[in-house]
Amino acid sequence: MKFKIITLLIAFSSIITTAQTKVGTIDSDYILSIMPEAVTVVNMQKQYGKKLDSSFSIKVDEYKLKLEDYKVKEKGLSDLMKKVFQEELMGLEKDIQKYQKNGNTLMQLKTDELMRPLYKKLNDAISEVSKANGYTQILTSTGNQFAYIDERFDITDLVIKKLGITVKQTDK
Repeated sequence: MKFKIITLLIAFSSIITTAQTKVGTIDSDYILSIMPEAVTVVNMQKQYGKKLDSSFSIKVDEYKLKLEDYKVKEKGLSDLMKKVFQEELMGLEKDIQKYQKNGNTLMQLKTDELMRPLYKKLNDAISEVSKANGYTQILTSTGNQFAYIDERFDITDLVIKKLGITVKQTDK
């Protein structure tokens, strides 16, 4: 009985040691930057940003006009009217700050929305390449602090080929 248990333990431990993992790396930011769709996304971001900027400019222009009007009329105004003008100007300043903050948030949301299909496409390609080459884990090399990465396990070029992207020598 002891012999069977020992044999079973040896067999089990040898199975565990042979179940090795294969870890690879990828520079996903680089791939995203050279994807042809990225140009479209950047253009759409610019258009959306211009639209937000034009609305913002209208608010700033309105504030400037009110401020100039106040400066011109300030000497002839009573203290009560000065206070009313100042409160109105402070309200406009708060509106501008709020609009700017909301604009930044809206811009980030739009960017996320536009990038989502690119991330999905990249993720699908990474999955296919990883499965085809027997990788169990893929780590992104962008932003991580790796002490050493063996270039043999970097699948960036394989994913670029899978996506059908042609890389110019200047891009590398």
